[in-house]
Amino acid sequence: MSSYVLDASALLALLNNEPGAEQVAAILTETVISSINLSEVVAKLADAGRSETEIREFLGALELEVIHFDTEMAYCAGMLRPLTRHLGLSLGDRACLALGQVLGLPVITADRTWGDLDIGIEVQVLR
Repeated sequence: MSSYVLDASALLALLNNEPGAEQVAAILTETVISSINLSEVVAKLADAGRSETEIREFLGALELEVIHFDTEMAYCAGMLRPLTRHLGLSLGDRACLALGQVLGLPVITADRTWGDLDIGIEVQVLR
């Protein structure tokens, strides 16, 4: 059973061995990630020059539980826009938060600005 929702920034912290990587590694088997946030990670790895085959092998080895972004999450993410606009959160950010809201799970992120959120979703900031 999952205990956390993983933001793309948290997964990238793990993959890039950045501060907070140890925290993510310790809970990785207890996390889920939105398909939108997985796409963000794939994009960053592709930007770094990795091939699709390498990316699929690399991420596949992590055995991530990926939750598809559905209609309910689309509405949740959309409704989070007015509450998060002042921080400039992207669709990917709101997709992660929406997944946390729908599943009732805390969200793990490396994005420090999320620590300022007061929207009824538990956010744990790495670093």
